[in-house]
Amino acid sequence: MQPTHVVIESPVGSLTLVASDGALSGLYMDMQRHRPPEETFGLPGDPDSEPFATVAAQLTAYFAGELTDFDLPLNLNGTPFQQSVWAALQEIPYGETVTYGELAVELGKPSASRAVGLANGRNPVGVIVPCHRVVGSTGSLTGYGGGLDRKRYLLDFERKTRSTEDALF
Repeated sequence: MQPTHVVIESPVGSLTLVASDGALSGLYMDMQRHRPPEETFGLPGDPDSEPFATVAAQLTAYFAGELTDFDLPLNLNGTPFQQSVWAALQEIPYGETVTYGELAVELGKPSASRAVGLANGRNPVGVIVPCHRVVGSTGSLTGYGGGLDRKRYLLDFERKTRSTEDALF
């Protein structure tokens, strides 16, 4: 089945959602590093069809501070190592960060922090697979395909939302 795509607006700018085989296979920001060529996104899709309607609804809830865990069908194409990194990213709690080195250790490859960084940078579904939650060894904001301003926005947004939730309980 050929991929299809739609473009939605968000607080971090336009997001191109790509679906293949009924699942989300890409979420790309404008001006994103490693963004595939537009022609690979397929024909324009119907924003009211699945999976686009559910993805858009969950992103709206996320940016409203009402959703901390996405529950979407994903179809991520990558090497087995990339797949393992992307799976590990989904385990990082909302509003928290880990370093590339910590992620490498968690994957059982303590000397592979650079490889983890490269796989992180190739994440085809930013925000939903939260590669923005990975930081440098000193906690510094390093490398983000969507740009450091967006990474800072997402991390600050999650921390503020989490702090507000914690204050309520």
